[in-house]
Amino acid sequence: MVRPVAGIDNSRVHRARILIVDDSEIVRSLLVESLASASEFEVWEARDGIEALDKTREINPDLILLDLAMPRMNGMEVASILKASSPAIKIVIFTMYPETISKALASALGVDLVLSKPNGMSQVVSHVKTLLA
Repeated sequence: MVRPVAGIDNSRVHRARILIVDDSEIVRSLLVESLASASEFEVWEARDGIEALDKTREINPDLILLDLAMPRMNGMEVASILKASSPAIKIVIFTMYPETISKALASALGVDLVLSKPNGMSQVVSHVKTLLA
């Protein structure tokens, strides 16, 4: 889902494409609200790993915020597939269980950053901006 920003001529401004992948509608809504408030982002949503892969082929995002525990395909599987096919995509794992993914595993999967829910919610925009700079 793209959240248009009022007052911006989208035809002349390149905005980074962000895909939020989480099975929780509440978490997706909070992340969309946070990221859409920054005028340099176009924000889309996916509910699970399969939808994330389809949406990635459609929009070619610059960065993906990815939950670990999701139905149909978990975040680790998605990250592995995406990095193999599109290594330039930045991947941020955003999870309630950051301790389940070690730094070594995150690196092997091509994950750029692991953030904890809800502690990382207030830092999402700044981390995304840093990764995309």
